[in-house]
Amino acid sequence: MENNSAFDSFELQLTNESKSFLREAGKWANFLGILGFIGLGFMVIGAFSIMAMGSAFGSMGGGAGAFGAIGSTFLGVIYLLMVLLYFFPVLYLYRFGSRVKKAFANNDTAMLTSSLENLKSHYKFVGILAIIMLSFYALAILIAIIGGLAS
Repeated sequence: MENNSAFDSFELQLTNESKSFLREAGKWANFLGILGFIGLGFMVIGAFSIMAMGSAFGSMGGGAGAFGAIGSTFLGVIYLLMVLLYFFPVLYLYRFGSRVKKAFANNDTAMLTSSLENLKSHYKFVGILAIIMLSFYALAILIAIIGGLAS
């Protein structure tokens, strides 16, 4: 026995106003995606600059120089890991923006579906990242409270 609700045969249609909103959202997402890639490029340059400065200071000699080189290399690697982490939401946002523009330019439903899939992936990634960060904050607060009580 099948349970067919009224929503099973419901077909969603986009009004001209909702199409306009999606077009504009796509333009902004494309713009923000491009800015995100530029920002990631600057972060990569910054990471390699930090590592290069550390090794330059490390080659000067002295006791702190070697630690500075190791510390700056570690900091540069952390920066590169942040680039890798931020790459995916920027990529999803850019794909949403570019594909929604193509979908409306070519009246392509499959492309619109693909663009919305990338928007979903963007928000899912950012949401999971927010949960992870909130968990780290809660853990840090808990450790600080326990450390405060212990001292």
